[in-house]
Amino acid sequence: MQRTERIWAEALERGRLALKSGSLVPLETELIPPQGWEPFQLRRLLSATPKHLRAQGPKPNPFRPWDSPLQVRLLGRRHLVLLNKYPVQAGHVLLITQAYQPQSGWLDDGDWAAVALVDADTGGLWFFNSCAEAGASQPHRHLQLLPRHGDQAACPLDGLLRAQLAGAGGPWPWAYRLSPRRPGEGAEALAATYHAHALALGLGEPAGDPRPRHPYNLMFTDHWFLTVRREREHVAGFSVNALGFAGYLLLSKGSELAWLQREGPWALLQAAAAKG
Repeated sequence: MQRTERIWAEALERGRLALKSGSLVPLETELIPPQGWEPFQLRRLLSATPKHLRAQGPKPNPFRPWDSPLQVRLLGRRHLVLLNKYPVQAGHVLLITQAYQPQSGWLDDGDWAAVALVDADTGGLWFFNSCAEAGASQPHRHLQLLPRHGDQAACPLDGLLRAQLAGAGGPWPWAYRLSPRRPGEGAEALAATYHAHALALGLGEPAGDPRPRHPYNLMFTDHWFLTVRREREHVAGFSVNALGFAGYLLLSKGSELAWLQREGPWALLQAAAAKG
């Protein structure tokens, strides 16, 4: 799938300017050498914990209004592409609704149309945390994209996920659904997979449920679409969002490294996800 990657280029240029003005605050981390947990990547947070992760109770909505120096591109009248203020890599962007929509509500056809529009230009690892219990830090609807070039591995568990689709490895011992994505799939196919996974995992459906019945994470790339039903957000001091199920773990203040060394990352994910 050939892409122009114009949105990614715009995000990098906007990021350069926002970093210079102080609007962008990249998270400083260091990679901890593997200690038997490959292929997972464990990084230690060196920066101060961002305010949006420290705050307890009601939080101000950072997207109403959004920070204009972080705006990458408007997508019609309903969505826009925005730089993540606390990026984990250069070009880390959010796809948000311009008007408030709840993160805990169902993703709708308009959301998937906006995803497809961005995805046709710039691909990579998409992820979505459905609510605070699934690792969402903001209640305003937003999907996230970590851009990738061509057939570059999307995440540390990309190879294992592709192997599962090919009939090798797995299944994992928690509640999840994994489906292949075919080249050129657009909004309708994405929405159909989303709703099929929701039904299979007991999350419900928009026609009968005003909001999903359980917390969940989404991750998808050019090759696969993964939905995980969640049980809890914190395990052994680790905050686990969708990126955990992609193979990225973050060691922050309060995280129990000794627990991870003893039990391993697979036990961490199994404790965070609902039982299969």
